[in-house]
Amino acid sequence: MSVDLATSEDQVLLRRITYQEADALSVLYDRYGRLLFSVAYHLVGDAHLAEEITLDVFRRVWEKAGTYRADRASVRTWLTSMTRNRAIDMLRREGVRPEHNSIRWADLSVEPHADGHSPETAVSHQLQKQTVHNALGQLPPEQQEVLFLAFFGGYSHSQIADELDLPVGTVKTRIRLGMQKLRHILQP
Repeated sequence: MSVDLATSEDQVLLRRITYQEADALSVLYDRYGRLLFSVAYHLVGDAHLAEEITLDVFRRVWEKAGTYRADRASVRTWLTSMTRNRAIDMLRREGVRPEHNSIRWADLSVEPHADGHSPETAVSHQLQKQTVHNALGQLPPEQQEVLFLAFFGGYSHSQIADELDLPVGTVKTRIRLGMQKLRHILQP
């Protein structure tokens, strides 16, 4: 009787990986590869290095899947923690502090896109983007982080909570407070 790996739970996939089943690793990679790349990229700010970190984490999963402890963390949290730790290790080796190398609101591009609109419309859109960009920069870092993950990363509240190792209620509060502050800052 064969098992459909695509619908298997994460813990089942890890158990199968301990028996060197490459298909299980492939399914786990398809499920979490983009997330881990995003975590690594957020920390190191370099796509090539983030890809290297992501592949290294999955190599470690292949070698050490048996070390996973379900009573300590979800598979998602375990993988993102390994990714974060690997990225920080690489930055330390290069003598770079993560907070100086990661992407911040201030680093996001606010260049207008060529969308066929008139120059006046393009300038208006550019000014609006710059205003929002400046407002985001006025928020506390913890609110910037959850808003970045929610709106630019496409993460759900529970995914953000897993990623940052926070209660879901704290994530929701930070998003709500951040949005309230933005609304206050941006009111005419």
